[in-house]
Amino acid sequence: MIKELDQDNLADVVSQHHNVIVQFSAGWCGNCRVMKPKFKKLATENENAEFVIVDAEKFPESRKLATVDNLPTFATFQNGTFKNQVQTNKFDVLKDLVNEVTGN
Repeated sequence: MIKELDQDNLADVVSQHHNVIVQFSAGWCGNCRVMKPKFKKLATENENAEFVIVDAEKFPESRKLATVDNLPTFATFQNGTFKNQVQTNKFDVLKDLVNEVTGN
């Protein structure tokens, strides 16, 4: 399942789901646009995690849940707690991060 936030409520999403994987992006970010369909593909292959896309510029409170100083940033949360993150435009690096959470 994938969800694009339309409000600054990532903390609520993280607290409601066991495994959450987030793509922090922005409309102007070319690498974010390249990675978005790859992120969505991983979401269809991994049903035991909630995949969320957050506009890091529109939602500053959500951005604070991870150290987002470059885009795209991908972050993982388990049981409401921040676990790991990567800043990448490489599919293999993203897939490894997802596998850490999903156990694939």
